[in-house]
Amino acid sequence: MQLFPITTRMAQFELVLPKMGESVAEATIIKWLKNPGDMIQEDEPVVEIATDKVDSEVPSPISGKLISQSFKIDDIVNVGAVLALIETEEITPPVSEIAKPLQNTAPVPDEAEIKAPGIDQVFPEKSVHINFENASRFYSPLVKSIAAEEGISLEQLDEITGTGLENRVTKQDILDYIKEHKKPAIYQQQVEAQPTTEVKPDSLSDAPSPVFQTASFSGGDEIIEMDRMRRMIAEHMVMSKQTAPHVTSFIEADVTNIVKWRERIKSSFEKREGQKLTYTPIFIQAVAKAISEMPMINVSVKGTQIIKKKNINIGMAAALPSGNLIVPVIKNADQLSLIGLTRAVNDLASRARANKLLPDDVQDGTFTLTNIGSFGNVMGVPIINQPQVAILAVGAIQKKPAVMETEFGDVIAIRHKMFLSMSYDHRVVDGALGGMFIKRVAEYLENWDMNYTI
Repeated sequence: MQLFPITTRMAQFELVLPKMGESVAEATIIKWLKNPGDMIQEDEPVVEIATDKVDSEVPSPISGKLISQSFKIDDIVNVGAVLALIETEEITPPVSEIAKPLQNTAPVPDEAEIKAPGIDQVFPEKSVHINFENASRFYSPLVKSIAAEEGISLEQLDEITGTGLENRVTKQDILDYIKEHKKPAIYQQQVEAQPTTEVKPDSLSDAPSPVFQTASFSGGDEIIEMDRMRRMIAEHMVMSKQTAPHVTSFIEADVTNIVKWRERIKSSFEKREGQKLTYTPIFIQAVAKAISEMPMINVSVKGTQIIKKKNINIGMAAALPSGNLIVPVIKNADQLSLIGLTRAVNDLASRARANKLLPDDVQDGTFTLTNIGSFGNVMGVPIINQPQVAILAVGAIQKKPAVMETEFGDVIAIRHKMFLSMSYDHRVVDGALGGMFIKRVAEYLENWDMNYTI
C-alpha cells in the first residue's frame, strides 16, 4: 500500500536535533561541519553539538545538498528544532511526515519555566554584561545568558557546584543557586562596571584534542594550558576530595579460574558473538552481585540525607585518545547476563573512543569501576566519582607463587593474582561495610565456576 505520493521533483528534508536522552532538552551548536552548497552523503556528520554531558555530532539520514543553516555557532537549540534544510533528488514523502518521528521530544520551555519562582524578587535588576574571559571553567551559553539576565557575577558562578559531567554547571544548578542565595549589592555594581566581551566556548573538535596545549615558554620551562575537558576533570577531582573523607581498602584475589576459563572459551565466543571477551564484564558482574547483597554501598549523600539508589548503574572509567577521562554508565547492570555486559562494555568503550557517546550514556551512575591493570598498574587509590560513595580499582593480573592448602598438605603453586582497591566515603560507609564489600567481590572472582556456560 502506497502511503505517500511519489514525486520526482527536488525535495527538501528538514534535519532536526534528535532526542538525545531522557533529561536532555537542548544543545549548543559548537561547529558546522557542512556549509550551504556542500554535498552531504548519507550518515555523514553535518554539525557538532554540546550538551551538559557530552559533545556529539548530528549526521544526515539522507544524501543531498545543504541548502541553509537555521542556527549559528553558540546558539541554544531545543530538541526537535530544525537545524538545516537538505535538498535531495530521492523519492521522498512530505517533509512534515519525514520529520514527525524525530519530534517526540520535550516541549520548548517558555520564559516562566526557565525562571524559577521568586527570581525577579531576589534579583530584580536588569540584564548585565559579564566578562567570561577570565572564567576558571567552561560555562554553556545558556548558563551565561541566565547569569547575565539575573545579574550573577563571575565570582558567584565560580562558587556554584556543578552537577553536570565533570562538575559542569547546568541550567538547573544556576536556577537553584538563584533561588537559595541573595546577591549583595556590591556584586551588581562590579558586574555592571565590566566591559562587554563575547567569548566563544572552546571546541574540542577544531583540532585533534591534546590534554594540554602549549601557551608559552618561560626561561627553559614550557608553560602549558589545560584544555577545557582537563580543567573540568581537575575541578571535579578537587571537589570530590573536599566533599568526601576518603578511606581505601585493599584485598588480593586469586583469579586463576577466571584466567583459565577465559583462555579456553574466548576464541569460540568471539566467533559466535562477534565480541571480544575481556575481563571488565566479569568484574562488573561481580560488583553488581555484591551491590545486590549490600545495597548501602549503592547510595549518595545530600546534606544529612542518604539516598538509597533503586537501580544498579555501573560506570566504567575509560581513557580517551586525547589523554582525558570519561565514565560511560551501564544501566541496570545486575539485570544483564555476561553476554549482555560484554556487549554493553564493548559498545560504550568503542563509542567513547570515537566521541559518539550520548548524554544519557554518562549519567545516573551509582558505582564506578576503573581498570588500572590495563596500564600495568598493580594497585591504586582511586578518587570517588561524586555524587557516588565508592569506586573500585582493579589492578593487573600477575603470575605469583602462592601457598595452597590441599588434602595432602600445603604446597606452593603458580597462581594468577590481582589486587582490588576500593575508596569509599567515610561519612556513610564505615570500614566494616567497605571491607566486607570488597571481600565479597573478591570471593565472587575467586570462586568462578570453570564449567560456566556463556
